[in-house]
Amino acid sequence: METRRRPGSRRPSGWRWALLAALPVAVVVLVAGALLLAPPGSSGGRSAGPSVAVGSLAPPLRGPTLDGGELDLADLRGHVVVVNFWAAWCAPCRQELPVLVAEGRRLHDRGVRLVGVDARDGERQARDLLAEVGGDPASSVVDPDGRLTAAWGVPGLPATVVVDADGRVAARHLGVVSEDWLRAHVEPLLEAG
Repeated sequence: METRRRPGSRRPSGWRWALLAALPVAVVVLVAGALLLAPPGSSGGRSAGPSVAVGSLAPPLRGPTLDGGELDLADLRGHVVVVNFWAAWCAPCRQELPVLVAEGRRLHDRGVRLVGVDARDGERQARDLLAEVGGDPASSVVDPDGRLTAAWGVPGLPATVVVDADGRVAARHLGVVSEDWLRAHVEPLLEAG
């Protein structure tokens, strides 16, 4: 049986047909991506909170640590603090963690504190990774639902925020930090203080 088209109706040409066929796939990929990146328990479309601006007061950061203790950023006032948002499942985080640990050790005697926020991760995997690189589980706050990460306006991992001795954000970086980046943003704060 032959299907007849109405007069004036047109079948999409080759590239238009391909575009129409790809549209549902693109919509599914976008929706799935949004759901995967959203913190558990949130609505799929909710994004990270407003970006924490350089010069503003650092948001509160308090919670249980990977060693079972408690950490509160407010208790570190008077120190320069490097806050790193990371997870064991994050390959770039694994890449930068040895640099952060080494710089944290090097600068500790000068008053710098390294604080991790282990975002949406398994605690056992996070502790195992820290043990591999010599990191301190007492300095990493557990953020299983991503609420702290969102409150700091972190859109992805890894991310690093330098907080000065007065509790103000001095620098922000999304992605892997290098030793050079850390030194360029931390050393001037030590010289000023």
